[in-house]
Amino acid sequence: MKSIKYCLSFVLTLFAVSIFFGQSLKPSNVKKEMKRVADWQIEHFRDTFSGRKKPHHIADWTNAALYVGMVKHAETVKSSKYWKWLKSIGEEQNWKLYRRPYHADDHAVGQMYIELYRKYDDSNMIQKTINSFDYILENPSKQPITLDNYKHLERWTWCDALFMAPPVAAKLSNVTGDKKYSDWMMKEYEATKQHLYDFDENLFYRDNSYIGKLAHGRKIFWSRGNGWVFGGLALLLDEYKSDSKEYKYFKDIYLKMAEKLIKIQTPAGHWSMSLLSQDVYPTPETSGTSFFTFGLAWGINNGLLDKATYLPHVERAWNSLCSHITKDGMLGYVQPIGAAPGKAWSDKTEVYGTGAFLAAGAEIYKMLKS
Repeated sequence: MKSIKYCLSFVLTLFAVSIFFGQSLKPSNVKKEMKRVADWQIEHFRDTFSGRKKPHHIADWTNAALYVGMVKHAETVKSSKYWKWLKSIGEEQNWKLYRRPYHADDHAVGQMYIELYRKYDDSNMIQKTINSFDYILENPSKQPITLDNYKHLERWTWCDALFMAPPVAAKLSNVTGDKKYSDWMMKEYEATKQHLYDFDENLFYRDNSYIGKLAHGRKIFWSRGNGWVFGGLALLLDEYKSDSKEYKYFKDIYLKMAEKLIKIQTPAGHWSMSLLSQDVYPTPETSGTSFFTFGLAWGINNGLLDKATYLPHVERAWNSLCSHITKDGMLGYVQPIGAAPGKAWSDKTEVYGTGAFLAAGAEIYKMLKS
């Protein structure tokens, strides 16, 4: 019975996506889908998601990932509406990072502050982020690099953290002209890479609890976890000159992951929640898929990926994503907050999924316009 349900789910997914495959990608259509999803999310911004009883705090990592995509959406549609919305959130939070001084998740909102500073040139938007990172650099954590059942959260002991904090440090070095933030970040990033990167598979384990563990005879690589890393790499590469040692370092990881990702994309266009186990997890999942789509489209736009090779994969992924947007504009099949492959539903979403989708759309729009 279980196998029948898996097959039915897979067939229905292929059918939905096939509708979109018949349509060529056009900039106007991409922008239209982005706007529908962005407007729905703003309207439902203070809803509860992932089964929570309260909305996410405005400075939480969940919303911080939304802001990353919303910044890119605002740049794409060139509408002051979205910039004003983002600015209002920064003002409400008084431009502070979230509550835990060392925790990468609580640094992520700093990405939005820095992008708003770049637009409005108001130093008040970034001064508290600078102060927070100065404190960390002056008082480095002495915790080990292993998560150890969530006992160690002051360093980047889980792969999601590589999206949350490193881009903030790289951006800070750019806007302040002080390399100390970037230098510190590079050392911490390498420590996490040596701990969680599988050099044979070119994928990241979510944390040390998955290293050496098998499910259905295969290694466990969580889709969204690797999406956090891959999307974060695009954000980091944007901050460095192409001849810098930092750029070359991140480019090496990026290219190896990109090559792996197109090999394991499902026929329906999405990526399985457990990347090496498509047969076990046939349900679509749009947050990891959105991050991968963003990263791959970014690579084409920046000349790192061969367009003839990678564009078909980006098109399949985008068509898959758009097939899971409801008529109201909600992006469905976003896996709730978690740390491993699990379940997703057509009528459930999350703010970070929207952020990743908007980031992907922005890069695809740029690619089509050029």
